[in-house]
Amino acid sequence: MRSSTALLSLLLLLGGVSGGGAWSTQPQPRAGGHTGKGRSAPDPELDSEDCFCHLTGVLDDCFCDIESIDDFNSFKIFPKLQKLLERDYFRYYKVNLKRPCPFWFDDGHCSIKDCHVEPCSESEIPIGIKAANYNKYSEEVNAVEELQDCEEANMLGAVNSTLSNQTKEAFIDWARYDDSQDHFCELDDEFSPDAEYVDLLLNPERYTGYRGSSAWRVWNSIYEENCFKPRSVYRPLNPLAPSRGDDDGESFYTWLEGLCLEKRVFYRLISGLHASINLHLSAKYLLDDGWGRSRWGPNLKEFQCRFHPTETKGEGPRRLKNLYFLYLIQLRALSKVALYFERSIVDLYTGNVTEDTITKKQLLEVLDETKSFPMHFDEKSMFAGNKKEAKTLKEEFRLHFKNISRIMDCVGCDKCRLWGKLQTQGLGTALKILFSEREIKNLPERSPSSGFQLTRQEIVALLNAFGRLATSIQELQIFKMLLKDKR
Repeated sequence: MRSSTALLSLLLLLGGVSGGGAWSTQPQPRAGGHTGKGRSAPDPELDSEDCFCHLTGVLDDCFCDIESIDDFNSFKIFPKLQKLLERDYFRYYKVNLKRPCPFWFDDGHCSIKDCHVEPCSESEIPIGIKAANYNKYSEEVNAVEELQDCEEANMLGAVNSTLSNQTKEAFIDWARYDDSQDHFCELDDEFSPDAEYVDLLLNPERYTGYRGSSAWRVWNSIYEENCFKPRSVYRPLNPLAPSRGDDDGESFYTWLEGLCLEKRVFYRLISGLHASINLHLSAKYLLDDGWGRSRWGPNLKEFQCRFHPTETKGEGPRRLKNLYFLYLIQLRALSKVALYFERSIVDLYTGNVTEDTITKKQLLEVLDETKSFPMHFDEKSMFAGNKKEAKTLKEEFRLHFKNISRIMDCVGCDKCRLWGKLQTQGLGTALKILFSEREIKNLPERSPSSGFQLTRQEIVALLNAFGRLATSIQELQIFKMLLKDKR
């Protein structure tokens, strides 16, 4: 009885958060329609070993254990983060879903109506978000009307005429600052006529039916061409790999462990993102689409097919551990960027003073919790040693991730593309933060800095991407209890 009550509570808690990842990576279309019938799956009642038996203990390349993350996420982060992401500042995301794929002809098609993304009308967007797309700073700073040219005005909004010439020059320098060298993502041009605002709460990330060769090609390109892997090394479960008998991917992991820390981290971040998306797909699955009403919910068989050790030759638990590793990386970034948001000059500006005050208060509460976590990933262990070699490796790391963000424009499903672009931009922003520690520590209290800044789109992507990971870990607890109840 207690287990069922706990399960109901978790399901109710998750109900307010947008659902899960949306694209399948199976190279062939699935049999059996939306219910997952026709696919081989282990019987939870007969199989005593499941992925949760392996999902325990300390993670690789860090000193944090999975159980501590579960508790911290459930009781400290997830409830507060859920409320924050419902605020106007974080629910509207501007994105260009019409950018052509730069690598191949986009021939993917969604199989059900839920792939469609409904953009916002102009009247729905808060005036402050529309008027100051790049300006995160306070109303006091937004009051000035004199800048040197239109480009500066677009970047800064208005600047108070009572400011000193020195301060005005600082704003102009900030407006001209090009931090493209710090970007880990290919950013959309927010002034493009094809860029539109999307309400993330009304366009939740969940199962869409996007699958088959188009979806598989996206992930294959990410892993094969961008994860520092030679073509002679085959990742586990790659259908193009030659038969290796009883290898079961062990040669791949022998190769992976022989890499430097930075390249291992890169692979684990991508694998963790992939696992999170597949987990969402299983948790917000289309269970019934009859009589004009769609019913979404957790699909235990789908989850088992994607993560059970037997079905995945041991890959499932490894991928879920990488999800936890990705969570740690983004958690660390949020704790580091708290200094940026704690400054009085920074507002989360929508034009509604009451709304903005509440939003910033809630954000600082979330950031305070991230700082309290006792077992953060130590990013200083990365790109250490010889400075010249470290600089070269960091640039290679950045360019590989930036290329992955470009591949998101090749996703053939609009809703999958929306959430793929947002989550890669969120992770790219987290990486930008982790490797800008000196610039963040030197931020002035009451003026912008030319050394480090975040656009509104980066802020929205950063918090929503972390929200996806926090949701993934909550959904894992649901599947754990579903398995227990099924037995």
